[in-house]
Amino acid sequence: MYFEEFVSGSKTQIEPAVIHKNDMIDFAEKYDHIPLHTDEEYAKSTLFGKLIAPGVMSFMSVWAKYLEHDLAGNELIAGKSTKIEWLKPVFAEDILTSTCTVSKLTKRNRKNGIVELTFEVFNQNQELVLTDVTEMIVKCKPEAE
Repeated sequence: MYFEEFVSGSKTQIEPAVIHKNDMIDFAEKYDHIPLHTDEEYAKSTLFGKLIAPGVMSFMSVWAKYLEHDLAGNELIAGKSTKIEWLKPVFAEDILTSTCTVSKLTKRNRKNGIVELTFEVFNQNQELVLTDVTEMIVKCKPEAE
């Protein structure tokens, strides 16, 4: 989808993402190896009482579901930024649902613009667990010559 085809305020419902315990631990072993994510005995002694998913893994699980929609498609040039805020812990077997909103459109030049997407991610108890604001650079429609 070209930059001009995005509509500010439009929403896309993202399919649920399940946080499986084995995937959570495998991810943590590779990318976020702290006891809160990998050691069940340690996790019992924490504020959370059990293992929690690495925050980046929680977001990436939702992002993978977003990519099934691939809003920009072949018109995507590159990602520009992302800002994740973690609000509540995500646990094994949580089911995350998300809404993606086109929150801002900024035309940079005649060739591309920035599409800002805001994600609100909820667990199965309808608790907001994280938000994310991602900017992507998207092609503009070619000008008639």
